[in-house]
Amino acid sequence: MDKTIILLLLYVDICIGFGFYMYLWRIKKLIGFHLGMNISIVMGGMIALIFGVLLILQFPFHFTLITVVSTLTGLVVGAMFGLLFDYQTFVTGLTNGIVVGLMSPMIGTIIEMPSVFVWCIHIFFAISLCTISISIKRS
Repeated sequence: MDKTIILLLLYVDICIGFGFYMYLWRIKKLIGFHLGMNISIVMGGMIALIFGVLLILQFPFHFTLITVVSTLTGLVVGAMFGLLFDYQTFVTGLTNGIVVGLMSPMIGTIIEMPSVFVWCIHIFFAISLCTISISIKRS
């Protein structure tokens, strides 16, 4: 996969995550804590997975640093989305972000077709965001 495409995908993912956080910030009072817990799990895990895989593809010989960065990214994103709702959701998002952040560089190093895998992850991310948006509107 081309290095500029990887950086572009990272930028787009950051913008989507930030935009979704701002959207949830405005309507957080309308969301129950069960749905909030699912949101923090999905967002912390998916962002950590995307960051870990994309960064290991961008910098393949910096495994330890990328593991730390993807773990911290998952931790921060899961915690931020969890803090929108309550402390139990905060802990759940934080732990899920840590676990997925630790595993994602390992997944990124063993993939044989990186472009197919990266696009599949992004499709799953888009489906997750659509599912969360539909769930928010129905709650």
